[in-house]
Amino acid sequence: MEVLNVSLLSIGLAADAFSVSITSGLLIQRIKLNKVLTIALAFGIFQILMFTLGGLMGFTVRPWIGGVEHWIVFVLLSVIGGKMVYESMKEREEGKDRFNPMEIYTLLGLAIATSLDSLAAGLGVISIDDALLHTAMIIGAVTFAFSVCGVVLGNLVGRHLDLKAEMIGGLILIAIGLRTLWEHFIPSAS
Repeated sequence: MEVLNVSLLSIGLAADAFSVSITSGLLIQRIKLNKVLTIALAFGIFQILMFTLGGLMGFTVRPWIGGVEHWIVFVLLSVIGGKMVYESMKEREEGKDRFNPMEIYTLLGLAIATSLDSLAAGLGVISIDDALLHTAMIIGAVTFAFSVCGVVLGNLVGRHLDLKAEMIGGLILIAIGLRTLWEHFIPSAS
């Protein structure tokens, strides 16, 4: 792949991870480097794995994945986002923390949801050669960098929103899931 094509592909694939990273940053009360790196690494590594897996699978499963990818993203982000909105509306019990994007299952769900488009992009790679892993590494690195920026930016904004951050974050995740469906059913809108 050309450098320009890889760059544009990387930025496009990192966009959802950036948005979800902002949401995660909104919810982290005390930001620490290990939290930022954990989220960014999860998103970056899953982008690498999914793009590579997609490239290795080639055309054998393209019709199957292409038909359901948008639904998987929508369901994952809507369930996680819906849980966040629900928890933001519940009365806070003493000692009960708000929604935590650092919980392992939540983080894995977000990483999978944001990397499914990378799997689909990998399926589009016709030839499997050295460029596949090279391209996957670039995509992962760009996603990592965007995710670091997103978590930090989200945390800066989240400090001013306090309790509303959880509801806003949940609504953002639901909106990303809906946008995925919209782009699938109305391709000219994307």
